[in-house]
Amino acid sequence: MEKLTSSNQVTFTAEALSVGYGSSAKIQPVVKNVNLDIKPGKLTILIGSNGCGKSTLLKCMARVLKPMSGKILLNGEDINKQNPKSVAKQLALLPQGPIAPEGLTVKQLVAQGRYPHQSFFQQWSSEDEEAVLEAMQMANVEELQDRPISEMSGGQRQRCWIAMVLAQQTDIILLDEPTTYLDLKVQVDLLSLLSRLAHDYGRTLVVVLHELNLAASYADHLVMVKNGEIYAQGTPEAVFTDQNLFEVFGLQAKVFTEPETGSKICIPTAVPQRNT
Repeated sequence: MEKLTSSNQVTFTAEALSVGYGSSAKIQPVVKNVNLDIKPGKLTILIGSNGCGKSTLLKCMARVLKPMSGKILLNGEDINKQNPKSVAKQLALLPQGPIAPEGLTVKQLVAQGRYPHQSFFQQWSSEDEEAVLEAMQMANVEELQDRPISEMSGGQRQRCWIAMVLAQQTDIILLDEPTTYLDLKVQVDLLSLLSRLAHDYGRTLVVVLHELNLAASYADHLVMVKNGEIYAQGTPEAVFTDQNLFEVFGLQAKVFTEPETGSKICIPTAVPQRNT
């Protein structure tokens, strides 16, 4: 699947970034002076407690929100000064809880990812068709292509949305809580797919996640966000510690190394005693 493979030359950074909500006179920063260098061809996962600013940061990186100060640099240029369609050919966003228009089939949804490549003079082409088929194969939804999205299970639906952003053929993919409300097995399958996109196909992925053990297991680069600031970042081995979990989440837990995979996992220690 040559078209799905990235050249892995993309650069994507946040410099002194502050982002907030509200009117221009009373805007309150949610993300405060963040510096973040996204690793190309790697899976970066953002974790933090509810309301800490991780989704706000992701939206700013995707150009959905404009910064109060600082900037996002895509290949060395301010993303907010670039042509929107040009950005859409380099960066794709899968927001939290996306909703498909009523009646769309799986293939029709995935085909929406080709919008940045369309123009008045260039309509649907064989290249578009090939990109859609490859994306569905990669996300393992090819056999579902003629079925309505409304008939899909939660896990199948998420794979369809991921196929759509794959069809967009961008080097960078941003995903906001892609595993929310899914069973654990489906969460693992999705994280395995995202990991393969980075490691086998050179995609650069940035994912907001709530599931701490999955984040520590799959991240190449783990970023802990606290009160709108980056509290810690680096490899899971360096970042996913007892002390950091307590400082960022208020979670009393012990972190262990899983012997077969070498992944870090946490087990809460502040649990009620069971009567025997």
